[in-house]
Amino acid sequence: MMMTHQPPPDRSCRSCTLCCDLPDIDELDKPANTLCRYCVRDRGCTDYDARPATCRVFLCAWMSDADWGPEWDPTVCHMMVYAQGPQLTVLVDPRHPEIWRQEPYFSQLKRRAAEAEPAGGYVIVYVGDEVEKVQGD
Repeated sequence: MMMTHQPPPDRSCRSCTLCCDLPDIDELDKPANTLCRYCVRDRGCTDYDARPATCRVFLCAWMSDADWGPEWDPTVCHMMVYAQGPQLTVLVDPRHPEIWRQEPYFSQLKRRAAEAEPAGGYVIVYVGDEVEKVQGD
């Protein structure tokens, strides 16, 4: 889950804390879908200066790639998206379990799945303990 890109100049995490909640973080012994013990939901990290390397270098797709439109702002879409090689992983906030199936998201995920397939890539969506692979058009 490591990203090292710089965010586009008009983007920042602001009140988003999905990366502190949705993924598992081994360095912090934090399971998926459990708020990190150092995080205050919608506010941020209470131990920001001492956060582990995984947290320091991670940027979600919206923060690292200007090709993701404003609708993919995690505070708007309630999803955290990141790339791992040719795989695109979508972690959906369990408080909004169906949002990824709604537009404009679903058609964009299907398009990205179709684009990833020739290189052996795919799009996978996690909602809590449920996992689904998105089929391209």
